[in-house]
Amino acid sequence: MTKTTADIIYTIVDEAPELARNSLLPIISAFADAADIKIETRDISLAGRILSLFPDLLSDEQRVSDDLAELGKLVKTPDANVIKLPNISASVPQLQEAIKELQSQGYPIPDYPTDPQSDAEKATRAKYDGIKGSAVNPVLREGNSDRRSAKAVKSYAKLNPHRMGEWTADNKTSVASMPGNDFFANEKSVTISAAQAGGAKILFTDKIGAETVLKDGLSYEDGTIVDGTYMSAKALRAYIKDAVETIEPGVLFSVHLKATMMKVSDPIIFGHFVSVYLEDFLAKHGDKLDFNPNSGIGTLEKLIAGNAEMEADLKAALAAKPPLYMVNSDKGITNLHVSSDVIIDASMPAVIKAGGIGWGPDGEPANTKCCIPDNCYAPVYDETVEFFKANGKLDVTTCGAVSNVGLMAQKAEEYGSHPTTFTASADGTISIVLEGGDVIISHDVEQGDIWRSCTAKKAPILDWIKLGIERFDATGLAAFWLDENRAHDAELIKYIKPALAAAGKDIPILAPREATRYTLEEMTKGHDVVTITGNVLRDYLTDLFPILELGTSAKMLSIVKLMNGGGLFETGAGGSAPKHVQQLQEENHLRWDSLGEFCALGESFNFLATKDRPKAAVLGKAVERATEFLLVEGHSPGRKVGDNDNRSSHYWFARFWAEAIALQYEDADLKTHFAGITKKLIENEETILAELKADEGSPADMGGYYHADAKKVTNIMRPSATLNEIIGSI
Repeated sequence: MTKTTADIIYTIVDEAPELARNSLLPIISAFADAADIKIETRDISLAGRILSLFPDLLSDEQRVSDDLAELGKLVKTPDANVIKLPNISASVPQLQEAIKELQSQGYPIPDYPTDPQSDAEKATRAKYDGIKGSAVNPVLREGNSDRRSAKAVKSYAKLNPHRMGEWTADNKTSVASMPGNDFFANEKSVTISAAQAGGAKILFTDKIGAETVLKDGLSYEDGTIVDGTYMSAKALRAYIKDAVETIEPGVLFSVHLKATMMKVSDPIIFGHFVSVYLEDFLAKHGDKLDFNPNSGIGTLEKLIAGNAEMEADLKAALAAKPPLYMVNSDKGITNLHVSSDVIIDASMPAVIKAGGIGWGPDGEPANTKCCIPDNCYAPVYDETVEFFKANGKLDVTTCGAVSNVGLMAQKAEEYGSHPTTFTASADGTISIVLEGGDVIISHDVEQGDIWRSCTAKKAPILDWIKLGIERFDATGLAAFWLDENRAHDAELIKYIKPALAAAGKDIPILAPREATRYTLEEMTKGHDVVTITGNVLRDYLTDLFPILELGTSAKMLSIVKLMNGGGLFETGAGGSAPKHVQQLQEENHLRWDSLGEFCALGESFNFLATKDRPKAAVLGKAVERATEFLLVEGHSPGRKVGDNDNRSSHYWFARFWAEAIALQYEDADLKTHFAGITKKLIENEETILAELKADEGSPADMGGYYHADAKKVTNIMRPSATLNEIIGSI
């Protein structure tokens, strides 16, 4: 069902963004209703995705629709207008925790089969694997990304700079990548011709010639770029061992991956780090334990709990190695505890923003050796670290804004590669074979090597280049981040150069390291710069630069111009969301900042206004004014109990939004109506704020983490009866 009577679809998600939605969306819906704009929700949360898999096992009351599939069809239509909040991109441990919670709530869903044996277990595993990692984004992103900071947000950040750590030339923080035999070095890439278009399969051939089809039913269009590459397991382990052994005294050891989005390859890479780091312990005890290193030290600790000898040996093994970068020093949670705890696009900017600082097991700050195995992306962070060592910390009060145009439509590049990523089961050859029998890519692999293929279709590529040129024209400085020595990038460049020539544009094409240097140099001069990148760099850079510039990536404006004419408006990153939920549970203070939602909301109304909906234009302009007032007046959430929190910031947003509508002259009816609402919100300020703060400082019971109790969440996030009554009267 792709048709909807709603003007705007707002997503139900997870963690802090979902808590905030429960407070903000009733306000948005009330204002929209007054302008004859209908808003509906669709559930793309992890719990909702899980429950949608098993309708036959659930009662009528428990069943949920497959909202993600519905939205996947809607975004291919010109009527799409979707506001997407950050959702959990689940790792296996997160998926298992969510399943356990749902089971405890009475949902008779099966466990996640870690080692499926029967056909039924394999079918269940396949269902669950389809919703972990980046299950949502490739479905919804039927367009390329235009991500930047709103002018009001950037101006506020310059006038109210966040704290940056100091950098000096003798800083010992560094980035270590593989010397070779990684995804970058082994990549092969081809552009499919019209004669080659059609079906294909991925084939493994062992040393004696026996063939196994790893993936069948592939189909390549004319003009599609197809890649194949692999990472050598032996080379990876040698690199990890060397990184451990050559670390300087007093420097922390860390690994930075993205096991949530790269859900097949990166948990395996993470497991190699765990097994190499704990090689002495596993040599002694590994055969006694049913332990998969991919699950991390946290699982190992649970397995050996109560075994005094093993606990002592694990403690000794950790003490014998360089100290680990910590997720939570107070709770003893290390970088190697869970693969999804240290996510590169959040963790690396945090280290850089702090001045090359992480936290060690002793709870003290220290420099860290940041292991990023793959050279496709490690140079970006390496160059950033070296730039700040040489030039000192970024001056937030004068730096320019860095925006991004990202190629991501139709599962472009690595984030769409999960179904085509495999671990070699033996020595042999992995090939991509067209239905006519032609082999277009082939690699000799050894057992344990990680092989993957990914694609980028012609139409999204051309759309991305066009969008990049548009943003270059609007901004003045830009670069394509592509390395002619990387096979995939070389194929993309074949599309870019003719397009630039036809448009009469001179936009540089720079390898990621050089592009990083260029961007940092220009932004430090106060110039705005557009980064035009592939899918993974889009994700990494839209955290790196905003965290440096603004202190967070949650405040970015993310517009996805859907290729069939619709709009998808994303609201920033959610990497810090778990910590925010923990604070709410302990202190009933939610410091999540909804600024990203405000920015997306304004753009969504503005987009709706282009469909001959003038009242939407009034609301959109008023959202922008309200956002500016909220920032200038200092009503964004603070970190501690007693500060503004998410709920009180929503009161101020509603008040400023109503006031902005009351002050406009484009729509007399809305002006009159919201003048009365503004009066009520102003007159009841003291009462509303007191009611919002009444229970702050005390624990808050959500009734669940992944699948919280709706009534409890409503009571927590809408505690002001006075505000609720005013909003209800709109």
